[in-house]
Amino acid sequence: MTTKHILTITCPDTTGIVAAVSGFLHAEECFIDESFQYGDPDTQRFFMRAVFTPGPKSKSPAEIESRFAPIAARFKMEWEIVPSARRPRVLIAVSKIGHCLHDLLHRWHAGQMPIDVVGVFSNHEDMRSIVAWHGIPYHYLPPDAGGKAAQEAAWLKIVESEGVDLVVLARYMQVLSAEAADKLAGRCINIHHSFLPSFMGARPYQRAYERGVKIIGATAHYVTSGLDEGPIIEQAVERVDHGHSVADMIATGRDLENVVLSRAVRYHAERRVLLNGQKTVVFR
Repeated sequence: MTTKHILTITCPDTTGIVAAVSGFLHAEECFIDESFQYGDPDTQRFFMRAVFTPGPKSKSPAEIESRFAPIAARFKMEWEIVPSARRPRVLIAVSKIGHCLHDLLHRWHAGQMPIDVVGVFSNHEDMRSIVAWHGIPYHYLPPDAGGKAAQEAAWLKIVESEGVDLVVLARYMQVLSAEAADKLAGRCINIHHSFLPSFMGARPYQRAYERGVKIIGATAHYVTSGLDEGPIIEQAVERVDHGHSVADMIATGRDLENVVLSRAVRYHAERRVLLNGQKTVVFR
């Protein structure tokens, strides 16, 4: 069976891009299975994701890439062609709160998440047993062992040695340094409640309850050096009312965090997310 490929494109917006891409794939005798595009009127940037299948008479994927390069150069594209079956290698970070980790590992174990989890690292021992049950390496890296800088250097070394494509902060309660955030730009996803910038810091649900909020939610975004200010990938909300206790709100918030984080990781893994400055374009 011929492997499908995903072509992603970001470039200055102009006329003729879609015609050039579709014309090229037609000339290469490839079948276009999906195609989504968007031109941002504010940034004047163009975004495209196309899934195609080489036909019986098509050249090899490497030759198709080589023959597409002149078109990409003409439109000043940032582009990539990858097999749709390629699964990013993922390293998950967690602290003491495990719901997002449990959910991701369950979806991965059930074949619902197109990723390869190569390890979990944590500043606590709490999640070791569940990670061991899944047969995944658990890296316990407490910051007090040699300071936070040494701890960060240790897990960044794992990222490099394991060929990690994506780091997922599944309620990892440590702030990344600006250097680490820059090094992982576009390949590190964080999850948190959507009360921000209100109710920052400890006990946000208690303070939200005291203020009588009517909507709670969750946000998944790429990590940047600005704390919780990276490009947003996915969000979800749910209404609450006077009958919800703090425990009810926490339970609802954690359910939303599970759903939102898993969607964000899947969208990233399927090459559906393209960066657009401080925003994203997500082709669902």
